[in-house]
Amino acid sequence: MKICFLGSGTSQGIPVIGCKCDVCKSLDSKDKRLRSSVWIEHKGQSFVIDTSADFRQQMLRENVEKLDFVLLTHAHKDHIAGMDDVRSFNHLQHKPMNIYTDHRTCEAVMTEFHYAFSFNPYPGVPQLNLIPIENQSFTVENIEIVPISVIHFHLPILGFRIADFAYITDASYIDEKELEKMNGLKLLIINALRIDKHYSHFNLEEAIRISDKLKPQKTIFTHIGHQMGKYADINPTLPPTMELAYDQMLIEI
Repeated sequence: MKICFLGSGTSQGIPVIGCKCDVCKSLDSKDKRLRSSVWIEHKGQSFVIDTSADFRQQMLRENVEKLDFVLLTHAHKDHIAGMDDVRSFNHLQHKPMNIYTDHRTCEAVMTEFHYAFSFNPYPGVPQLNLIPIENQSFTVENIEIVPISVIHFHLPILGFRIADFAYITDASYIDEKELEKMNGLKLLIINALRIDKHYSHFNLEEAIRISDKLKPQKTIFTHIGHQMGKYADINPTLPPTMELAYDQMLIEI
């Protein structure tokens, strides 16, 4: 399995016009973070988790020419705003794109991109096949996907486990029963917004605590905001099995 970080940041972490903070002024490419998403190649399938607001730029940058399906964690704009640009893969592959997510997110996508679901759609709109999922494992082609229900402030959203890898973003709480789904991981990717505590996202200390409990072979922290500081300052302070994500980071497990 190959996992590429399309983006490791958040809307609170991308470069801001006029911002003079150390992260915005940094010349280190690892501090230039687009909105969080990952592209995965596994068992002959190519897919993404979330279509961020930077989706088109990310797909072009990584030269992705094939996309078999999409998993969505939740309906916040920074995680679905790129959905319109799925149309490029419709044209390339001559078929609708299957989108797997929960019922709430399906409804939000239908509202946000209503023109794609009208009775007589305008020619060229994205062709999206929304497939609602529950909090139970399902299979796409020959890949088993295990949804993981996490809480984002008060909002239930999804993470996913695929083989020995799990991806969690925008979480502030994970129930013990859902944590059990992530036992025995080789790789955990989990959100860590900043150093200070936040009401709707894990901070770095909380994310480290989750990793310590699950004991994966490797943990990578994503959905990083400006307040985290620079990669070169924070990453050396982390335990040996933990690392900050950066855009275009490639992992093979």
